[in-house]
This record gives sequence, structure tokens and C-alpha cells, in this order.
Amino acid sequence: MADRDESENQNRIFTLSEANRLLPQLRDYLTAIKQGKAILIRTKDEIKKASANAEAAGGSPLGALYITALQQIGESLHAVQEMGVLVKDIDLGLCDFPYLLDGRIVYLCWKLGESEIRWWHEVTRGYKDRHPLETFGS
Repeated sequence: MADRDESENQNRIFTLSEANRLLPQLRDYLTAIKQGKAILIRTKDEIKKASANAEAAGGSPLGALYITALQQIGESLHAVQEMGVLVKDIDLGLCDFPYLLDGRIVYLCWKLGESEIRWWHEVTRGYKDRHPLETFGS
């Protein structure tokens, strides 16, 4: 049953209002992902040293923080995936929502920091080629 639900979410088609209603949750998840990534970047050199000394019982006081950050990123990405949202760029907080337009799938495009979804693009295009929602159907 869980496999079926997961498959349905991966193929989810959103309405604009459904997608906009998910933005508060999505903001929280993306913020957690970005915070986790910042921890990984900040601790990577120390963790590399500890890893290199692993055979000699090496370790690091930052190990638990590093592992927690990895878990936070993984759980948050999984939660976003469960929502049916496509994360396109973690650094930008860029996400796409499959949307049915004139019988074809396009992506509603949203970036962390934007108050609502105002953009869309073809599934074969990306962020650089996004168009204002006002251009739907033109």
C-alpha cells in the first residue's frame, strides 16, 4: 500500500491553489535542508580528518552534528517528495509542481523567498525559461 501511495505522489498533478497551499510546509522543509547543508559544509574538513583516522579509532566531536544534519536533509527531502513536489535546486530552494495545461503537463515553478507561485515552464525547460502565469495558454 505504501508503494502505491508513494507512486501516486510522484505522479501528482497540482492545481495552482493546491500548490500554493503547500508553500508554508515547503518553506519549512527547504529551510531545514539548507540549514543541514550549511552544517555539512562547515564540518566537512573535520569529518574528513576523523574518517581518515577511523581505523585508529579516530572520531570527532562534530560527528553527531554531521549525522544529524544528514538525517535532517534526508527526512526533509523525503517529505517534499511525498508531497509530490520536485526539488530542482537546493541552493535556490527551487521547486516544480506538475500542472495540467491544455492537455499537457507543465511545471508551476516556485523559488524559496517568493510569496506565491507566479511562474511556469515546460517540463523540458527550466528556471531560466519560466514564464509569468499570466501567459498560460498564449
